[in-house]
Amino acid sequence: MAVSSAIFDKEKGIMKNITVFDTSVATDNVGDDIIMDAVLLELMDVFPDGFFTRLPTHDYIGKMGRRIAKKAEMSFVGGSNILCPNAFYHNQWKLHAYDFWKIGHPLLLGVGWQRYTKSPDPLTALVFWHLFKNKYSHSVRDEYTRQKLIQMGISNVVNTGCPTMWRLTPEHCAAIPKEKAPHAIITVTGYAKSQEVDRRWIEAVCKEYDKVYFWPQMYDDAAYLASIADPARFVILGSSLSKYNDVLRAEDVDHIGTRLHGGIRALQYKRRSLILQIDNRATEIAKDTNLPTVPRSDIEGLGQKIKNSIATSITMPFAKISAWKNQFSVKM
Repeated sequence: MAVSSAIFDKEKGIMKNITVFDTSVATDNVGDDIIMDAVLLELMDVFPDGFFTRLPTHDYIGKMGRRIAKKAEMSFVGGSNILCPNAFYHNQWKLHAYDFWKIGHPLLLGVGWQRYTKSPDPLTALVFWHLFKNKYSHSVRDEYTRQKLIQMGISNVVNTGCPTMWRLTPEHCAAIPKEKAPHAIITVTGYAKSQEVDRRWIEAVCKEYDKVYFWPQMYDDAAYLASIADPARFVILGSSLSKYNDVLRAEDVDHIGTRLHGGIRALQYKRRSLILQIDNRATEIAKDTNLPTVPRSDIEGLGQKIKNSIATSITMPFAKISAWKNQFSVKM
């Protein structure tokens, strides 16, 4: 196979060396695997013959990791709500202070902001402004995140939506059923408990479906479910992504639950999905894309959406996505 000109350096005679800061390494959240599946799919579409090396974001890199990052001709930060107003406290991207000056200038790919927060502190604004200096445009997954970066003086930012949704085309969405399936698969969030509200919506789901599966996206999710409902009422799946994929592929199910990327994975498999909003992520993405969501506390609204015929009408910024991907073949 011929090497793509977009990633082949004619002067050096070698392929482009690309580092990916991978949010699925050292994580206990299978949602990060869903994100990185999409991130790597899109990067390999842009750089089909690139040489990719992956480094963690959820754990600190060492001497070898810094050497890899510095050596890379391009680097990307893959998805997740990894940005926050204080880069040194409560940060999901684990970087030592000196790392900000030793890992080059990575590009953001579909990242989001951690939660609804105050403005970034001055030191964070400074280090992010330095870290994300780049001739290419960054990709973020919602307008809230884009505005936070603009506040820090980082203006070369495009709101492309989450990479997990880049292939949810109108043709794809038209194939997602409008009517309620006979079975459901639920997800809960063990770190964002609301016991009475979660108990109520789970009870509503159990009344509407013949069989209800449960998929734990994180370790604590199963224990949390057991604290608010009888586990015997559910078909409990293994926590691997492959187990979840198998049910989505083989069973006629709707997804209903609080896991954003668990819900998006269902849409990828052309299954009806209702994502219950628990923080800024689903709320902000839904504002931009019409992602099917409902506030977790709106039990009546959830019941109506389950029973009614609903078309999945995702509106993605496909022109911006294409422009972001095409910028590399133009400028390299």
